Amino acid sequence: MRFQPVVFRPLFGRVLTVVMTVLALAGVGGFVVTGDYEGLVRYGWWLGLMAYGTAVLFWLPGVAVREDAVEVRNPFVSWVLPWEGIQLIDTKWALTLRAGGKRIEAWAAPAGSRWTPMTLGRDDLRVSESAHVAGSIRPGDALNTDSGAAANVIRRHWEELRDDGLLRPDAPEAQPRRTVHALEIGIVLGLAVLCLAGLVL
Repeated sequence: MRFQPVVFRPLFGRVLTVVMTVLALAGVGGFVVTGDYEGLVRYGWWLGLMAYGTAVLFWLPGVAVREDAVEVRNPFVSWVLPWEGIQLIDTKWALTLRAGGKRIEAWAAPAGSRWTPMTLGRDDLRVSESAHVAGSIRPGDALNTDSGAAANVIRRHWEELRDDGLLRPDAPEAQPRRTVHALEIGIVLGLAVLCLAGLVL
C-alpha cells in the first residue's frame, strides 16, 4: 500500500490564531477610525505582536508524517527525524520522539488532560501494538487526543519498519536534523523592541 503523508495541527490553535488576529485588526481599526495615529504608533506594535506571536505558537507548529521522515515543527525550531533513526515514541506529556540521543517533543501534539479517560470511546483505544505498556495505554495514546492521533500513525509505520529490520538508529544518515526558525525569531524580537520603544516615546 502506498504511504499516505499526513500533517497534524490542533484545531484549537488555528481557531485561537484567527480570533487573536481579528481582535488585533479590530484594535488597529479602532485607532484609525478615531484618528488616534499617535496611539497606533505607540501601541499598535503590541497588537501585531499579539497576532504574530499567536500564529508562531499555535498556527505554524505541526507534525508532518512523511514517507521518508517525521518532521516536528515547534515554534522556533524544527526537527526532521528519518524513520530508521527513531528509537522510541512516547506520549506521557506530549508526543515525544527519541532519536540520536535526543528527546524531541511536539508542541502541536500535547497529551490529553486528566479528564481524557472520561471521554474515551471504544474506537479511541484501538491503538498500535507498541502503544501498550504493561497491558494498558496512557491517556495520551488515546486516538481522540492530539498526541495519540499522531503517535498512532507514526507507530504503525515504525512497527512495519521494525518488523522488516529496517531500523538503523546509529547510522549517520538516520540522525535527527535541526533547523532554527531565524525569521520567526527575528520578527518576534523586532516586534518586542518596537513595543518597548513605543512605551518610551
